[in-house]
Amino acid sequence: MKIYTRTGDQGTTSLLGGTRVAKHDLKIESYGTVDELNAWMGLLRDSASSHLGDSLLHSIQNNLFVIGSHLALEEGSTIKLPALPPNAIKELELAMDRMETELEPLKNFVLPGGNPIVSYAHLGRTVCRRAERRLAALMEDEKVDANLLIYLNRLSDFLFMASRYLTKELGAEERVWKP
Repeated sequence: MKIYTRTGDQGTTSLLGGTRVAKHDLKIESYGTVDELNAWMGLLRDSASSHLGDSLLHSIQNNLFVIGSHLALEEGSTIKLPALPPNAIKELELAMDRMETELEPLKNFVLPGGNPIVSYAHLGRTVCRRAERRLAALMEDEKVDANLLIYLNRLSDFLFMASRYLTKELGAEERVWKP
């Protein structure tokens, strides 16, 4: 099977179900941003799985694929896709609760950086926030499972906590913003 089809050469692409839309369509922007986030999660997993847990990061990547597939589905389609696991949001919350017990309370804004691995978590967080914004905009026009937005919101929080946790684990300096 060839990877190139030439069907997108005119600036359109197909949704799951066959409908063609512009490559800048909000659905495409939404799942494209989730795909970008998944790539950052792969880099974070490659770099920090020993600190954050490979199974958790693997689960997050799988959940992002689920979210992306739902966003790629044309409205009204009867195609059956896997659902976001019922415990997916709780899994992130529990991981954040565990990390928080080992961190000093936050009193200032934190500047991204301190270690390349910490920066990967911050980059993932910012892409996650963009995915969340794209999905929120899409939800103004289409019916989308609200749990997908909740998951992205929790994931961005998780990535922030992970950046702080990794800073501590890696012995990096947590620099705070001083206006």
